[in-house]
Amino acid sequence: MELIAYFWEQEDAESVAARLDGVVRRGRFHGEDDDEDHPWVVVLRDVERDAVDAVLAEYDGWLETADSEPAVAPPPLPTGPKRFKK
Repeated sequence: MELIAYFWEQEDAESVAARLDGVVRRGRFHGEDDDEDHPWVVVLRDVERDAVDAVLAEYDGWLETADSEPAVAPPPLPTGPKRFKK
């Protein structure tokens, strides 16, 4: 399973990548246009979750799984226009 860890500081991301054999990338949030506001991303593969949790707590990071599916399916879209008055 692939895990994606986010960090605000580049040094933290590089330290975690070195400790857990990950790859550092620059993450982007939707709607953010300033490069300084983007977090640093460490992509981890085949790592024990307990080790990742301990390192995240130490470096103040957070985790997202790459294989995650939405918890609830969105409602179906209407097939025609909705009328408010007759």
